[in-house]
Amino acid sequence: MAAPRSFVMLETQTLAEHKPQLGEFGFAGDDHVVPYEVAPLDVRGRTVQLGPMLDAILSRHNYPEPVARLLAEACVLTVLLGTSLKFEGKFILQTRTDGPVDMLVADFTTPQALRAYARFDADRLQALIAAGETSQQTLLGNGVLALTIDQGAHTQRYQGIVQLDGTSLEDAARTYFRQSEQIPTDIKMSVAKLVTPGPAGAREQWRAGGILAQFLPQAPERMRIPDISGGDGDDRELMDHPADNSWQELLALLGTIEPTELIDPTVGAERLLYRLFHEHGVRVFRSVPVDDQCSCSREKIHGILQGFSAEEIKDSTEEGGIHVACEFCSTQYDFDPAEFAAE
Repeated sequence: MAAPRSFVMLETQTLAEHKPQLGEFGFAGDDHVVPYEVAPLDVRGRTVQLGPMLDAILSRHNYPEPVARLLAEACVLTVLLGTSLKFEGKFILQTRTDGPVDMLVADFTTPQALRAYARFDADRLQALIAAGETSQQTLLGNGVLALTIDQGAHTQRYQGIVQLDGTSLEDAARTYFRQSEQIPTDIKMSVAKLVTPGPAGAREQWRAGGILAQFLPQAPERMRIPDISGGDGDDRELMDHPADNSWQELLALLGTIEPTELIDPTVGAERLLYRLFHEHGVRVFRSVPVDDQCSCSREKIHGILQGFSAEEIKDSTEEGGIHVACEFCSTQYDFDPAEFAAE
């Protein structure tokens, strides 16, 4: 990890001697993932608040509100996991389901580029909205959530698959870590619209936030819970150690988080971490910025069209040209079919 930026709090007994002022160091602010460590609990994790970047992604497509909320959670989950990569590559989240929102895609390219889009059936979605049935489970339906790590050419992709059978993205993420990573992990996410005044009147802006915590114990007495890889709680050599409730304490602390705290710009990542862990002490590391960046380009699309046959070029031509719009950023690229006539 990078060098720590600050101690938010150290030891409990220090509270009486020194009351920390959170303004003593700079806050990460919106669109920055903040790694943290709570050493007394053997907990590490990341937290984030997405603001202008997320609003740009969602507003660009003018998604219906239920779809925007789903995609916002997919973005939060993607940046929390993608910013943990220590190499050049991609982290890709994708759902394939039979619900009205049949596909969500969010991919993070190191070190900081995020893009995302959603595909949905407008008629089915409108029927559910009219009926007031817009839970995540109803919108997604049944299918799979795929989490893919791609290190580029000449490497093998790693992919974890989780069933989506009436579960939320939050629950599916927990299942992924339990089954694929075998690391006790909890995650909380929240999405909302923030209404802000302005010269032209009130404006709505999408915001989302999330926190991920993982239990990575070193002490034998903390490796007794069943969720720990290799620990089933039956090792006789550990019977002399007192039971340790660090992970349960962590879950209890995360359970106190209000959804508004995850998206409130006046709270911020560091202040939230202090609220949660000031009794134990939490170390905050240098934040990782996240940008709204698409990897599409005219050159890439031209290269794809070069592989088309003459018949495919003809079929792709409309009103004398070939028009390709990026599903992620909505940028439209126009080509003259004659460019590919001799290729």
